[in-house]
Amino acid sequence: MAKVFEEIDESLAAFIGAQAMYFVATAPNEGHVNVSPKGLDSFRILGPSRVAYLDLGGSGIETLAHVKENGRICLMFCAFSGAARILRLHGTARAVEPHEADFPALRARFPDFPKCRAILDVVVTRIADSCGWGVPLYELKGQRDQLVRYGAQLDEAKWAEVRRAKNAESIDGLPGLDVARL
Repeated sequence: MAKVFEEIDESLAAFIGAQAMYFVATAPNEGHVNVSPKGLDSFRILGPSRVAYLDLGGSGIETLAHVKENGRICLMFCAFSGAARILRLHGTARAVEPHEADFPALRARFPDFPKCRAILDVVVTRIADSCGWGVPLYELKGQRDQLVRYGAQLDEAKWAEVRRAKNAESIDGLPGLDVARL
C-alpha cells in the first residue's frame, strides 16, 4: 500500500542511500518529457525536505533546461534487491551553475569529481512510496566510470567547448547552460 511521508526521515534516508541508481524526470511546459538515470555518488540529502544531486554532464541538457523553465522535478528510487519498493520525491528544483555564489558550498558536499556542470537543488514537496512489485531483481556489478574518466581528460578550454556545443539548449529549444559565461 502506498504511503505519503511528511519528510525524509532516517528510514527513508537509509533506503535512498542503499540505492546505486535513481531516476530524474522533468518536463517543459510544452515539449518532450525527459527521464535520466543517475548513478555514482552524486546524490545528497540536505535536510528533511531538501535534496541535491550533481549534474556531471552528458550529451544533452534536458533536465537543467526544464528546471530553468518551470522547476518541476521528480526523483525516483527503486529497490532492485531486497524488499520491493519505489520511492518518489516530487519537488521544485533550481539549477545552480558554477558561477553562482552558492555553488562552492553545495559542491563541497559531494565527492571531488573532475567536472560538474551544475547542481540541482530540490525542495521536496511530496514524498511517496509504492509497492515496486513489478521492478525486477538485479545484482549490481559496479558503477561505470566512463563519465568520470571523460571529464578528467578534458582541460578547461575543451570542457567549455563541449558545454557550449552540446548544452546551450534543449531538444525543444529551451535555454540550457549560461554559455556566455563559459
